[in-house]
Amino acid sequence: MKVCRTKKEMQSVVQNAQANNQSIGFVATMGALHSGHLALVERSASDNDITVVSVYVNPTQFNNPEDLEKYPRTLERDIDYLQSAGCDVVFTPTDDDMYPEGKKSKSYPFGSLATKMEGEFRPGHFDGVGTVVQKLFEIIEPNNAYFGEKDYQQVLVVRKMAELEGLDVNVVGCPIEREANGLAKSSRNERLTDEQMEKGSIIYKSLLMARDLKEKGKTVEEIEKAVKETFNQQEMFDLEYFNIANTKTMELLNGTIDVPARAFIAVFAGNVRLIDNISLN
Repeated sequence: MKVCRTKKEMQSVVQNAQANNQSIGFVATMGALHSGHLALVERSASDNDITVVSVYVNPTQFNNPEDLEKYPRTLERDIDYLQSAGCDVVFTPTDDDMYPEGKKSKSYPFGSLATKMEGEFRPGHFDGVGTVVQKLFEIIEPNNAYFGEKDYQQVLVVRKMAELEGLDVNVVGCPIEREANGLAKSSRNERLTDEQMEKGSIIYKSLLMARDLKEKGKTVEEIEKAVKETFNQQEMFDLEYFNIANTKTMELLNGTIDVPARAFIAVFAGNVRLIDNISLN
């Protein structure tokens, strides 16, 4: 496995792969890797000749400076994990390499995809994601790029960015990997206490409840009320939002659910923010 620490090194590897007609799969990460990331790497390795994984904590997608500062950085461990998962190339650029003209985001016309939920509660987040992923796509030139559906809204935003920028890459959304109790695997889980990890099952259970209520014909408002009551009855987790949105457009729904829909949730465990979602269809 090769480790490329500069844009120039990475581009040399890409040119060599293209000269040999090798397909490139790509997984963008911010490190602190877990089995959810490794599932993406393994999927890429099965689909492509070469798999590239980036490990880069992108400053422009954090609207909270404290969150950026506390984000776990475990590069040496990550490299060991990737070697065992079928990764061929790790790209670990610096801020200067990624943002030579300063740490600023582009502004994209994402429309309804980016105005609700994560877009509403994390201003500028999706412009930051779009900016860094565009830079990575342009450096690595992947045929296929793999993203976990825990960040479902992000998957749609990345697809839209590629379309807007005319980038020829197939953006693949992959299923959420979960802990045994249903908690979605996340790098942020490393900051949870054992008790928070154990009781974090409430997040997934509330999503399953939402799906069950939808199947029973309950309205959006009735489902939202039930989820809010669930969190009001405990003290360990604070509900930031629970919404039901159109799967394709991310427009929030109300009343009877008669289009493809997903339920989205964001919860605070202390100062650790956790997100999850589930298809209601």
